[in-house]
Amino acid sequence: MSKKLIAGNWKMNGDLASNQALLEQIAKGLVGLNAHAAVCVPAIYLAQVQALCANTEIAVGAQDMSQHNSGAYTGEISANMLKELNVRYAIVGHSERRQYHFESDQTVAAKAKQALANGITPIVCVGETLAERQAGQTQEVVKRQLSVVIHELAHCAGEIVLAYEPVWAIGTGLTATPEQAQEVHASLRAQLALAVKHPERVKILYGGSMNASNAAQLLAQTDIDGGLIGGASLKAPDFLAILGAASALAK
Repeated sequence: MSKKLIAGNWKMNGDLASNQALLEQIAKGLVGLNAHAAVCVPAIYLAQVQALCANTEIAVGAQDMSQHNSGAYTGEISANMLKELNVRYAIVGHSERRQYHFESDQTVAAKAKQALANGITPIVCVGETLAERQAGQTQEVVKRQLSVVIHELAHCAGEIVLAYEPVWAIGTGLTATPEQAQEVHASLRAQLALAVKHPERVKILYGGSMNASNAAQLLAQTDIDGGLIGGASLKAPDFLAILGAASALAK
């Protein structure tokens, strides 16, 4: 089994001192583990975090980026700017961006295209709300969200990282069961198979309240290739426990 990817999403958290302490603990605990680790941090801390992670196995990611390459877009950050800081990943289409910033499927796809054009791997998020799940629309919603990205990227869709994040399980303490998560992941893999040559190479992460206690069960599922971790990524012991569970499954 290939190495799994565990990516932390710090959201709007952190400060210079706590960032350094957290990353030092993660870097130390990561030694000997057979898993890929990444941290997606607030843009203002990217330079600091990149410097702290320079000689470690921790990859650095952004939490968002512009769909535009340059121009009069006050407050936006382009993929080219992120590239200069050696950013490896960029989250696009997180449910909080879709909800609070009204990002459409088309906007998310455009951001993913910009990321790939600048050598950055987009972590493309898809997921349904509680109302959509209760209405039996989960498959319809996630397939629609992914189809727009596939249409925009064409054969390059095989270069993304995909993250299934049921909106109802983000920051709520609720989590999809391993079986529920696997069902959606398998469906997304099948959809990718119609568009890319090697769909098995696309990492599909689960991103809905994965934590130290449930990570092993979720990560053991056939089509779950890692996790997009929220709150647990801010606590070194919890994040390392998830990385440890991922590592154990790769051996």
